Amino acid sequence: MNTKDMFSKERVCFNLVSTTKDEVISELIDILVKDGKVLDKEVFKEAVFKREEEFSTGIGMGIAIPHGKSSAVKEASIVFGRSDKGIDYESMDDMPAHLFFLIAVPEESSDLHLRALSEISRKLMHAEIREQLFKAQSFEDFIKVFE
Repeated sequence: MNTKDMFSKERVCFNLVSTTKDEVISELIDILVKDGKVLDKEVFKEAVFKREEEFSTGIGMGIAIPHGKSSAVKEASIVFGRSDKGIDYESMDDMPAHLFFLIAVPEESSDLHLRALSEISRKLMHAEIREQLFKAQSFEDFIKVFE
């Protein structure tokens, strides 16, 4: 499975309402639960927060890529969310995060989440890609970035 296939129009939110790191992770997980990709919100949330304890997945430049590997995940999926106001995500550069990619993979997945993380990170290093994501108004606009 390639990274582009892990996205879907049901898992894109251009107007996140969260104001804190905990809230945004919950809001993104809710999208996965609603789409049937995560079977138990609390179990998956625990996996994501356990990962966050190691060090923040706020990589800077307004980007956060939380991720978790859990038995509660039915199918490898990614949720994209955007916060125009920005959220304090304890990012490496101490700046608010605006673009969020929550990667969810089943427990038995090998390195799928690492490949997705790597691909997303490489793309987002380019200012023009981040700008396209800030301007995206539809799933079609969004997914062009990954084509």
